Amino acid sequence: MANNQNPWGNSNQTPPELDEVIRDFKNKFNSVFGGGSSSNSSGSTNAGKSTKGGAKYLIILAILVWLLSGIYIVDPAERGVVLRFGAFQEITSQGPHWRLPYPIEQVYKVNVEQIRAAEIGFRNVQNSGYGNNVSSESLMLTKDENMIVVNLAVQYKIVDAQAYLFNVLQPELTLSHVVQSVIRQVVGDNTMDFVLTTGREQVAQAVKSSAQVLLNDYQTGLIITAVTMQDAQPPIQVKAAFDDVVKAREDQQRYINEATAYENDILPKARGASQRIMAEAEAYRSQVTSKSEGESDRFKQILAEYLKAPEVTRERLYRETLEEVLSTTNKVVVDGSANSLMYLPIDQLVNSSRTATTSSGQSSSQSQSSQSSSGTSILRSREVR
Repeated sequence: MANNQNPWGNSNQTPPELDEVIRDFKNKFNSVFGGGSSSNSSGSTNAGKSTKGGAKYLIILAILVWLLSGIYIVDPAERGVVLRFGAFQEITSQGPHWRLPYPIEQVYKVNVEQIRAAEIGFRNVQNSGYGNNVSSESLMLTKDENMIVVNLAVQYKIVDAQAYLFNVLQPELTLSHVVQSVIRQVVGDNTMDFVLTTGREQVAQAVKSSAQVLLNDYQTGLIITAVTMQDAQPPIQVKAAFDDVVKAREDQQRYINEATAYENDILPKARGASQRIMAEAEAYRSQVTSKSEGESDRFKQILAEYLKAPEVTRERLYRETLEEVLSTTNKVVVDGSANSLMYLPIDQLVNSSRTATTSSGQSSSQSQSSQSSSGTSILRSREVR
């Protein structure tokens, strides 16, 4: 360059060395934190400048740390409520966020997915079950003026983080008081038997719906997910008497069931027997009617034949009557005019033949038809004579 000038604008100046820059920064840092001055220090003026420079760096570093403290992360199940000088600013969802550091802005993280539990009438202490009863919460009066002990387990969660934090001072305590008030009203509107037996589920559902209405009116930001009746029984002072009443009621129901079973067993038998008797009577009526009609028709037929041949018909009727009468006796009639000296046990032969005929089934339809046909042929042969 012209006039033998270097790029730094002065022939007597040279670019600073890296070692000198590091040494200068180290000296300034040591002077701020009480360390000794550098051997290259040129006096009290340079030391004062170093102190002011170090303070400036510390202030910048503190500001950076303060600004970085405004970074926060919200979990997926949480909501971040941002306050600026104590006033609500916004609600942030999951992920990393930045706010103005404290005390300008604050962040409250609220878990809106967690299922929380409240115990009404008892305290579930570990290894004690539901035995720790709170009588001031559990003792209630029913519609029929009976005292009972009711324990409820309420499950709820937060749906509005802003309302949960700012509208009510103690949302959990408010929930407990609301449920206690509602359960007393529901129990007071129902009888003791209904609450202790068949109405447990209906009572729990009524408590859930009514309590949720009140919580919405108070703008607590809570929603009840489930209400379970853990226990419902009479007070310990009258439990023995109540057990006797329950046992008597169970005995009554057992007797009713036994009577119903006996009724269900005896009535079908009686109905069956009555149907059988009616069927037998109907069959007997049909038999008698048919027999009467048959005899009437037979008499008319005999009358017609008698008018045609009175002597033959009279003889036939006489012989049939004698045959019917003498068929049941063991007497043997022998014509006295017959000259016979031979004697045979005719009565015994007749009895044996009758026994054999009875054992072989003498009342078949075919034999009856053959007898009727033979009787008709005999009648005709006699009429021909």
